Amino acid sequence: MEYVYAAMLIHKAGGKIDEATVTKVLESAGTKPDSARVKALVASFDGVDIEKVIKESSVMQVAAPAAGQAKAEEKKEEKPEAKKEEEKKSQEQAAAGLGSLFG
Repeated sequence: MEYVYAAMLIHKAGGKIDEATVTKVLESAGTKPDSARVKALVASFDGVDIEKVIKESSVMQVAAPAAGQAKAEEKKEEKPEAKKEEEKKSQEQAAAGLGSLFG
């Protein structure tokens, strides 16, 4: 994870994400970078519009709670219907009980 953090830090600072820069950042953080992992990281960021990816991931995070909110609203709508059904049953039971009094 520290490799991705290093790349994001370089991007935020306006630098170019290349092997030398990632290695320097990781060494500055006190870790011994693995050259194979650095190469893989740089290759994975090649041609990627990082700002676009960040914006898209932010939209996804906002959209997820909205979906959860819709489900909560559906549950709220279901509750009054369930109460109405229970009230109808209670009224029917009460009516049946009164009917037995008059035989």
